[in-house]
Amino acid sequence: MLRNRPKFKRHPENPIIRPGKYPWRQAVTFNPAVVYEEGVYTLYERTAGSLTPFQCSIGMLESRDGVHFEHAVDEPVFTPDMAGSEFGSVQDPRVVRIEGIYYMTFAFRPFAWSSYPTGVGVPRSEQVDYPGFDGDPSKNQTRSGIAVSRDRRLWNFHSWVSSTEIDDRNVILFPEKIGGRFAALRRPQGFVGTDTSHGTTIPSIQLSYSTDLRVWTEPVPILHPEFAWEDNRIGGSTPPLRTEAGWLVFYHGVQNLDASLKRVVYRMGACLLDLEDPTRVLARSPEPLLEPEEYYECFGVYIPKVVFPTGAVVVDGTIHLYYGVCDTAIAKATAELDAVMNYLDLNRA
Repeated sequence: MLRNRPKFKRHPENPIIRPGKYPWRQAVTFNPAVVYEEGVYTLYERTAGSLTPFQCSIGMLESRDGVHFEHAVDEPVFTPDMAGSEFGSVQDPRVVRIEGIYYMTFAFRPFAWSSYPTGVGVPRSEQVDYPGFDGDPSKNQTRSGIAVSRDRRLWNFHSWVSSTEIDDRNVILFPEKIGGRFAALRRPQGFVGTDTSHGTTIPSIQLSYSTDLRVWTEPVPILHPEFAWEDNRIGGSTPPLRTEAGWLVFYHGVQNLDASLKRVVYRMGACLLDLEDPTRVLARSPEPLLEPEEYYECFGVYIPKVVFPTGAVVVDGTIHLYYGVCDTAIAKATAELDAVMNYLDLNRA
């Protein structure tokens, strides 16, 4: 089956976006959202000016060729303060346009941790003392929210998808309503502390619906870890792409390499969901379609061996995939849409 895998071609200028230039992105830039309209690629980067504390904001860049990006504004377009806490962290944006309005889903921690990379695995993290925060980790779970914009530049907080009691990340809106309702992929789980463990239940991809983006149906699991390269967890990566055969969804799988060192590897797979009922999985890749191979994907500031796609657009039949590398910088790869769809057709459920 390996010989049938579609080839994602890395751009020779990778990583195409790197940290620096502004104080608020001196440490890292990664895990971007991407929108393509009227010949312009708009990219929203997750950035941090420091790892201690690791307080993240969202910056905005634009490009005509999808490779050479310039900042559209010199300040973040979405900040923790806009989500409700000046001491927080807004993370991993995904952006879609539905009926003329842009929606950004984001993960939010009300009080940013401090992180200390080890060079071999998941960094060591610690709670930080903040005014008005008693340090109780149960009050500092990562929830997910939605911001809205009409011009792609000015963003306002809209609503929460998840409560404060659970850790809910990788919330990604479908780019159109399904059966008259908004639909979102989610990855809810129980308590997650600074050790980042998730208990005995391996996190999976789930689905919720809403009529108003405020009240959501109970998440329904649709995709569980099945393969060795997913044995730690899976979660949605990029917003679903509509094709004639179904919703094309790229997702990330995490594999444990050495639990004692918290050494893991992040890879990307793909699945196909039914257009009318996305709880139905039509096809799924049994092996990853993108995995850390290049130096910039294996070694970085924050965590080694990570490719983490969060943005994908199709232009003239080509998938343009944008992904974080080692939680340090942003890279790009391309593949033919037909090749990916033909591969999934060979792996139908």
